[in-house]
Amino acid sequence: MNDFLSLDEPVIGMVHLPPLPGAPEFGGDRAELVDRAIADATALESGGVDAVMVENFGDAPFYPDDVPTHTVASMTALVGAVREAVSVPVGVNVLRNDAEAALSVAAATGASFLRVNVHTGARVTDQGIVAGRAHETMRLRERLDADVAVLADVDVKHSAPVTPRETAEIVAETLERGLADGVVVSGVGTGEAVDRERLREVVTRRDDLAVDAPVVVGSGTTVESVSELLGVADGVIVGTALKRNGETTNPVDEPRVRELVTAAQS
Repeated sequence: MNDFLSLDEPVIGMVHLPPLPGAPEFGGDRAELVDRAIADATALESGGVDAVMVENFGDAPFYPDDVPTHTVASMTALVGAVREAVSVPVGVNVLRNDAEAALSVAAATGASFLRVNVHTGARVTDQGIVAGRAHETMRLRERLDADVAVLADVDVKHSAPVTPRETAEIVAETLERGLADGVVVSGVGTGEAVDRERLREVVTRRDDLAVDAPVVVGSGTTVESVSELLGVADGVIVGTALKRNGETTNPVDEPRVRELVTAAQS
């Protein structure tokens, strides 16, 4: 089995990359990007997380779906560096919604999983309407013969539905027709808490479908909430709460990581 999917209730720590070359706020130092990525990833691993995920968080404003080749090259170099630095499974998210790039980076570097914000259906975002490409993503995985798990968001943060839809319908389409390996449930924005009732609804629908697919919380997990969330969900993705002073763009704070992991294990 894929080494990420075999994890039991994983705490997934975020490596939020600063702006990459080509992004408006890139600082001009490529070596510093590598150093920062490795430092954050190793702090997360030392603090006890079960996996890490690398994301081009600093690249705003984001391309809707197809990022340029220089972004793919930078992500490949940085994810590769993180893979060499840590022993836990590594994931990839290429914002805003370039699953083809994320899958290609993962396959090239030996990463274990990716997150795709819109896998099926369509969402209104600050990049316009972003449509899922499940048909392309899952066929590309077959062509690459890549053992990479696909985690797909259900009503991803920083977006709204094009038309109102039932949560049960979205979950079913994502898992049964989109063939995602797991689903992510997040709050309305970065660092925002997930709606507990909605989380339970997604888990219930997953159970009704009788599919072996984890439900992962995608935002807003804190030391205070992690134990409760893991009583419902199968894993959590944590970024902001693990950063120095709780600021998303700050470096990872290893003592904060250790504190949250301890709370999760309780």
